[in-house]
Amino acid sequence: MPSSLQFYRYTTAKPSAAFNPKTHFVSLPCALTDHKHTVASEQCSSVVVQTIDAPVAVVWSLVRRFDNPQMYKQFLKSCRIVDGDGASVGTIREVHVVSGLPALSSRERLEILDDEKHVLSFSIVGGDHRLKNYRSVTSLHVSPGGGGTVVVESYVVDVPPGNTKEETCVFVNTIVRCNLQSLARESENIAKAKIKNM
Repeated sequence: MPSSLQFYRYTTAKPSAAFNPKTHFVSLPCALTDHKHTVASEQCSSVVVQTIDAPVAVVWSLVRRFDNPQMYKQFLKSCRIVDGDGASVGTIREVHVVSGLPALSSRERLEILDDEKHVLSFSIVGGDHRLKNYRSVTSLHVSPGGGGTVVVESYVVDVPPGNTKEETCVFVNTIVRCNLQSLARESENIAKAKIKNM
């Protein structure tokens, strides 16, 4: 199964009379239990789904490393744990962003790390960037075929002054998409290397 990427806009707005739900919504590959965000009027939210041709255990081994997100997040150049051990809820990390982005650093708090359900969540609590009140949830699921992984990442974030919800979602979706595509490459390379060494 080759990797693929899909976007889902999470909205509470009611469709218009001419709206055809069959052409606008695709069912997600999992329940959204872990991905329910309270979205205020000055915020936006979205869900990005990536299929990966690697077992959940391989993908999770990368995702769960709150202390080393730059293993697959290409926009990060470094990470250091400021408070905590890197694997416990409440841990605070400070990440530094590569040049060229409208940010320098981000201070992030680990909110959920569930090794059984394969769920990780973090929130941004400070830093030099425009993503205020950002909270992300990432969950991993066995793909319908059984051999791969479906990664679901959702977020909610404040819309910065001077920007629209659409502009903010496009920007954040681009970063999330690039991170998930990089996660797919890294995971698939690890899975292939494991098969080769058997």
